[in-house]
Amino acid sequence: MARKRDDSPGGIVVIDKPSGMTSHDVVSRVRRLAGTRRVGHGGTLDPMATGVLVVATGKATRLLTYLLGSPKSYRGTIRLGAATTTDDAEGEVVSAADASALAEEAIRDGLAALTGEIQQVPSTVSAIKVDGRRAHERVRAGEDVELKARTITVYAIEVESITREGALVDVTADFTVSSGTYIRAIARDLGAALGVGGHLTMLRRTRVGDFRVEDAANLDALVESGEVPITPLADAARQILPSVDLGERDAAALSYGQAIDGAVDGPTAAIGPDGRLMAVVVEKKGRLSPDIVFEPAGA
Repeated sequence: MARKRDDSPGGIVVIDKPSGMTSHDVVSRVRRLAGTRRVGHGGTLDPMATGVLVVATGKATRLLTYLLGSPKSYRGTIRLGAATTTDDAEGEVVSAADASALAEEAIRDGLAALTGEIQQVPSTVSAIKVDGRRAHERVRAGEDVELKARTITVYAIEVESITREGALVDVTADFTVSSGTYIRAIARDLGAALGVGGHLTMLRRTRVGDFRVEDAANLDALVESGEVPITPLADAARQILPSVDLGERDAAALSYGQAIDGAVDGPTAAIGPDGRLMAVVVEKKGRLSPDIVFEPAGA
């Protein structure tokens, strides 16, 4: 017997992911709390990391594709003086050097060299697939994995503090980066450029698009209350995408998958006169065509 598809409107809830949990663990919790099987998230966080994890339910899961490319902000601490197998504190130290003599100017210059549009080789324990399997699965199975460099953008790195303890130097900074950027790789590459090795000891995602950690829900509190504060579908779409309001005729046309007159700059949420999200539209040949229809005619 075929499993019935969850076609509820759903919405989005922003979770402050605690350390020690995978993103999948958080999705499983929300699935039970919301009472729906159709749940997804908008960008994986490592178990060590905390902060913004955007979780969608029902039809809102289809919005996540537009969120994945959004800029992200993090606060992280890079430890200079040791390199690890995973480029973070969960791995084994593979090399160590005395970083105590590093000048603050050299550290800041090293970070400046890692800003802008750069080529970055992802960490080998990332979730990137290599011949159909996650890179981290291959590494943990003892395989040698080589990932290709990718073009990413580091919009800004703002150093908050530089502290020293013996041979180690900890650099805490705020990072604003494009999708696909690995802060662990920035730590690794800074340490390599300075000749002392480096890895990440703390990471907190503070923003994904317009979703900020200040507005995120505490997962333990949600479990205790048994309720999930879901942002409705149309409101969630407005947070992820620019929007356009429709009249009845255009809303009806989109529900049939037909193009309508208009102009937009990139994917745009099309909101019907009753406040429902009708579709996400894109401009094609001078008209607005539905990329995804959320309210198909006759459904």
